[in-house]
Amino acid sequence: MQDYPPRIATFYTGSDDAPTPDPDTRSPAAFLRWVLGQQKALITLSSLCYALWFLPMTLGPWIFGRAVDQGIVGGSTTALVGWAVLLLGVVVVGSVFGVVSHTLVVRSWLVGLYGTLEMVTRKVAQMGHVLPRRSPTGEVLSVASSDSDEFGALTEIVARTVGQLVSYLTVAVIVLTMSWQLGVLTLVAAPVLVGAAMPLLRPLHRRQQVERSRTSELTSLATDIVAGLRILRGIGGEQTFGANYARQSQSAKEAGIAAGIWQAAVEAVGVLFSGLFLVSLVWLGTREVQSGELSVGELITFLGYGLFMVGPIRTFFEFVQKGTRSLVSARKAIAIFEQRPPWHDPSAPVALDGTAALHDEASGLTVRPGLLTVVVSAVPEQSSALADRLGRYLPADTEPVPADEDEGARGRAARRARAARAAERARIAALDEERAGRDWGVTLGGVDLARAALDDVRRTVLVSDTASQLFAGTLQDAVDPHGRLTREQAEHALRVANAEDVYDALPEGWQGQLDERGRGLSGGQRQRVVLARALAADPPVLVLVEPTSAVDAHTEARVAARVAETRRGRTTVVTTVSPLWLHHADHVVLLHDGTVVAQGRHADLLAGHDDYRRVVARALDDEEAVR
Repeated sequence: MQDYPPRIATFYTGSDDAPTPDPDTRSPAAFLRWVLGQQKALITLSSLCYALWFLPMTLGPWIFGRAVDQGIVGGSTTALVGWAVLLLGVVVVGSVFGVVSHTLVVRSWLVGLYGTLEMVTRKVAQMGHVLPRRSPTGEVLSVASSDSDEFGALTEIVARTVGQLVSYLTVAVIVLTMSWQLGVLTLVAAPVLVGAAMPLLRPLHRRQQVERSRTSELTSLATDIVAGLRILRGIGGEQTFGANYARQSQSAKEAGIAAGIWQAAVEAVGVLFSGLFLVSLVWLGTREVQSGELSVGELITFLGYGLFMVGPIRTFFEFVQKGTRSLVSARKAIAIFEQRPPWHDPSAPVALDGTAALHDEASGLTVRPGLLTVVVSAVPEQSSALADRLGRYLPADTEPVPADEDEGARGRAARRARAARAAERARIAALDEERAGRDWGVTLGGVDLARAALDDVRRTVLVSDTASQLFAGTLQDAVDPHGRLTREQAEHALRVANAEDVYDALPEGWQGQLDERGRGLSGGQRQRVVLARALAADPPVLVLVEPTSAVDAHTEARVAARVAETRRGRTTVVTTVSPLWLHHADHVVLLHDGTVVAQGRHADLLAGHDDYRRVVARALDDEEAVR
């Protein structure tokens, strides 16, 4: 049996040549079959328990009819008591397996829900910075939340539908032995009634796609607002973004109402057709009693089965509805799960020497080993792009491609739009593969980073930029996520980053809880905890992008001095225009249009290079204030 919480086979971070048990992403239907196949044993057992739960409704009317014919009409007390005892036993069995089936189906639902959530988490960890290049963040969050719940609901309705189908066929066999006309009616009623509702399913599917699309956009907007809330407050943009969120929320609500109308129409058709079936069954049964072909007990049996058959028919309608919603969710899920990392380790990887010089061909930068090198640029994006290259990260120069359907597209136009989006994702993936497969253009000790294993690159060159995140957990987890440090080492990293105030502000100290993204911290505190984490890793080559942009000048001066002292003899690159960092730099490099145009000591460049002086002049007042 699949247990809870589920165990999901990990995605490999190394070569793609290793066998990876990925989901089936050939089509939405294939993905759903894979999801159900992961819980084959549990769904089968749940279906069996459902069938036994429905046993009183499956055999009850027949037993009750026998009791009436033989016990009441026939006047046999013994027969009446015997049938009553049998009915009691069937009810007891149904009650027991009702509890068991509910337990199993809840387990199955949670396995489907949290299994999808864990797969999304592992895919995000596997793809890293590459995933936002291809898929919008809101869609990833949507798959991990609302869509994963749809897959859990699918496992429940499949098990219940199979159990109901077994009961439905059992009842059909019973009534066929009693009256072939009523048996045929019972047997063909469900598929005919479900087929009659099929014309409503296509517009329902379309409205649900629109609803999912607008909900994903709303999730993305909410994520952006929460991430930049402090900045929005600082520039007075709360009302503008609040109004944007309200408009998108109303748009999502309208789409939900439109989808709800069609869903209500499908359910209304199910109730109407179930009632028509029940009336037809009772009318035909009554006619056969009048003609003498059925007994009173058999008529009661048919009436009981007529009431019971409303349940399976409505379950079949519900199965179609939830299946439709799951197909919509599956289309978005496979757009995430089909992504593959572009990195392929070389067949004979070369080990990197972290004590050697680091050289970037595109800019002409050479980072001397064991020194603190500060990169200065009037355009922060250029120095950030340089940092990405030094760490072997792909540039952020592509727009993610959504998987959501265009609201106005239908039929052939919708298929063309889906094909165009798939082609664009394939183009971006091919571009990533091409970039990752060629020589990277950055060498460490003369070895191009592409010739080394990616894990070796990540261990040797650590890049901590402004997008680095804090995860929910303890302060100890934030500073030492791998649990490798002694308390003294962790305290030292916190002191060098001047983040002791974060420790003091948490009543539980190292075990104090931090919110997701460090929301309970100020911008400067969050930045300093991220810096402490990078320093605690103690990589051979450390690249810091604007590490103190959110702190005051006094704090920045202390951090710069402590980092320079702590990292002495280790290769460190800092991208900033702050004179407080430049004052401690062993070597300063000026970038213009992405290439090195000047380098040397801070004081020499300040005295002899006009462009350099203009870039750092805006920050000189802060340095004077500290002095």
